[in-house]
Amino acid sequence: MSIKPIRTEQDYDNTLNRIEELMEAEPNSCEFDELEVLTTLVEAYEEIHYKIEAPDPVSAILFRMEQEGLKQKDLIPMLGDKSIVSKILKGQRQLTTKMIKNLHEQLKIPFESLFGKLSYS
Repeated sequence: MSIKPIRTEQDYDNTLNRIEELMEAEPNSCEFDELEVLTTLVEAYEEIHYKIEAPDPVSAILFRMEQEGLKQKDLIPMLGDKSIVSKILKGQRQLTTKMIKNLHEQLKIPFESLFGKLSYS
């Protein structure tokens, strides 16, 4: 087992190929240990080079609305009146911390996705 850091895309591709070869490794074997180490290296490399950012708040809300089959009027209890909901979904108004809390608690949207530009009211 010769393991080295992943520094280039070629190293990354080679490591992924090796991981694929090791996928059937038996637990508690040298091959399984190699698989675990290589997987950790790939995760670290991907965290730096392929990081997936959380969606902006409006995208997160729209995505959840689509998932749940919700309409704008369904957000009124969480965000305020009809015009406030409309302005938020158009990006013309920011979410307040209270709105973020309501969306998180009632629609289970992760906080990370709701924090963008905040208004502290």
